[in-house]
Amino acid sequence: MDAIATARNGEAGGIAARLLRWYEAHARELPWRAAPGANRADPYRVWLSEVMLQQTTVAAVIPYFERFTQRWPDVSALAAADEGEVMAAWAGLGYYARARNLVACARAVAARGGVFPETEVGLRALPGLGAYTAAAVAAIAFGQRAVVVDANVERVVARLFAIATPLPAGKVAIRAAADSITPDARAGDFAQAMMDLGATVCTTRAPGCLACPLAGDCAAQALGDALAYPVKPQKPARPERRGRAYWIVRDAGGNDAAVWLVRRPGRGMLGGMLALPDDGWSARADGDGNAPLIADRPLPGDWRVAGAVDHVFTHFALTLELAVYSPGVWASHAQVDGASPGGQWWPLARLAEAGLPTLFAKAARLVWPE
Repeated sequence: MDAIATARNGEAGGIAARLLRWYEAHARELPWRAAPGANRADPYRVWLSEVMLQQTTVAAVIPYFERFTQRWPDVSALAAADEGEVMAAWAGLGYYARARNLVACARAVAARGGVFPETEVGLRALPGLGAYTAAAVAAIAFGQRAVVVDANVERVVARLFAIATPLPAGKVAIRAAADSITPDARAGDFAQAMMDLGATVCTTRAPGCLACPLAGDCAAQALGDALAYPVKPQKPARPERRGRAYWIVRDAGGNDAAVWLVRRPGRGMLGGMLALPDDGWSARADGDGNAPLIADRPLPGDWRVAGAVDHVFTHFALTLELAVYSPGVWASHAQVDGASPGGQWWPLARLAEAGLPTLFAKAARLVWPE
């Protein structure tokens, strides 16, 4: 930690100045950003982008962000939106609780007259804003001095100070080090410069030390071992689960062909999303996979397995089989709703508009290619 003490005693200003000069020349152009030196940006766009960027890449977020802001150009428009429509527009970004919190937060801000709080403390009081998002919005949108540490910043700081404490315990030292070099002025530019440096130069597998404006300050570079930082713990084995989704189609040969979709509960995995009915995924959690392929089916009749898809969640991997219903007479709404309550017939021709989560969209493509 001597390096952090040294930064506090005078090196911090030099590090920040060098990084900001680099940022002025190399800042990424992103649709939610103000130009370097602007000091402030639109808080709605900053907040929306930061929520979308959690656990997601910039490249994946940009088209979603542009569609969202075209449809809901400000926080009041988003606050007035139907939650189901927002969830459908979010489909594919993952971590769907973020979309529910997005609507809740927009409504909370709208209740304040459409004005975001300007401080970290005030922002933390909004639904769904954790420490990182509050700090990022405070710094980038309002020019407040805040310590902003995302995965890119974490990597840059761990290398800059050669912080050897393994994650997650090392996060405390990393945040203290980031605090020691965060300037009072232009904190938003500084935060975005650190993000850009981690995303484009100080990358995970191939750090470009020769192009780095902080190479002369970097303890890991001096040690000749940038790839050793941050120090990560050994990952535990990811549990594997098996589950089953059900494909039930009405009037398959006519213009009114439709598939039965259900709205998942508001809380839990993929909460609030339209999806294919399924078995809950827990029937064979961590099992040996030898259970019958068609069991506990929601309707009597003939079933066949159309295949399976693999999907990785944060804490487990799932193999999802797709069972297709093939009765001699198509089931009525009452029959299906009795077995799989709370659903609706969705036109197959408009299935892409349902906003199915990625897992169920992959399963649907086994029998209904887009």
